[in-house]
Amino acid sequence: MCCPEPEAHPHAKTIIMSENSYEKEIRQLRLEVAPGQTTPVRIDRYLAEMVQNATRSKVQQAITAKRVLVNGAPTKASYIVQAGDVIEAEILKPKIPDLAPEEIPLDIVHEDDDLLVINKPADMVVHPAFGNWTGTLVNALLHHTGELSETNDPAVRPGIVHRIDKGTSGLLVVAKHDTAHQRLAKQFAAHSIARTYQAIVWGHPPQEGTFDSLIGRSPRDRKRMAVLTDGRGKRAVTHYRVLEHFDHLSLIEARLETGRTHQIRVHFADAGFPLLADEAYGGASIRYGSNTGFRKDLFQKLFKRLGRQCLHAKTLGFEHPATGAPVAFDSPLPPDFREALHALRQYCQ
Repeated sequence: MCCPEPEAHPHAKTIIMSENSYEKEIRQLRLEVAPGQTTPVRIDRYLAEMVQNATRSKVQQAITAKRVLVNGAPTKASYIVQAGDVIEAEILKPKIPDLAPEEIPLDIVHEDDDLLVINKPADMVVHPAFGNWTGTLVNALLHHTGELSETNDPAVRPGIVHRIDKGTSGLLVVAKHDTAHQRLAKQFAAHSIARTYQAIVWGHPPQEGTFDSLIGRSPRDRKRMAVLTDGRGKRAVTHYRVLEHFDHLSLIEARLETGRTHQIRVHFADAGFPLLADEAYGGASIRYGSNTGFRKDLFQKLFKRLGRQCLHAKTLGFEHPATGAPVAFDSPLPPDFREALHALRQYCQ
């Protein structure tokens, strides 16, 4: 999916961050707790969840040092945040280790002087992040080539124009220099990149359709996204068609118009058709049909074999940033996806 823009947290009306002028290691924040905040939560836990890469201990240190104010006054770590509270905080930034090149095999579909197209395995994370600094696509790219763009957060995401989730396999494009990056990013922003995914979903959705909704952080779980109905979030549009029906499941093709975090997974789960084996969105349990006997054994084997959402970024097309010529790439389904399809065709038709 396209590298998503920062999402508004469901409990924060505004988030403003800036570098502190007297110490670059300090983050300054101002948050207004949204009216929808009803679940009791301590301020130290709230800020640890709200602030990217902030640990609860760092938040508690800031509170002890009186660098966290609620409605203009110092607070305690045990304070329960209330709807409408204005929180101002200065929190130490986490230290970012230097990126290390790693000799990790890459499935390179295409490479030229301007870009690479990579077929990402499902278990690979695209770029380093807090608590996950090694073994990523970026680490592998640094070993493969010293030429990567620096447009998008070069400290942790050199070359990365967009990303696809861990657990999702398939195609993504990487920029080797800033001009290529900027021209590709413009195409993503204009929704002119052609991207199709294939997925196995629970149930039988209509033969074709479009999901058009607002997606943002889930009010119940900050690690998940959700379709929001209160005006928050960002517009997300997914077009789809059913390719094949099985008993209780379907193979679908999804075409992205936008590229929000977890977009396809959220849209289908919200409609009652979660992706097969997608633990985060309800697809890793038997949703339809018998949950005893042979079918139960079959589905449990599929869950174990996949171990991830059954989603693959199959095609990618764009205008080449140097020549302007249209280019298109296709990635075969990975072995676990093919094996799932084979089992469904053999036993569930």
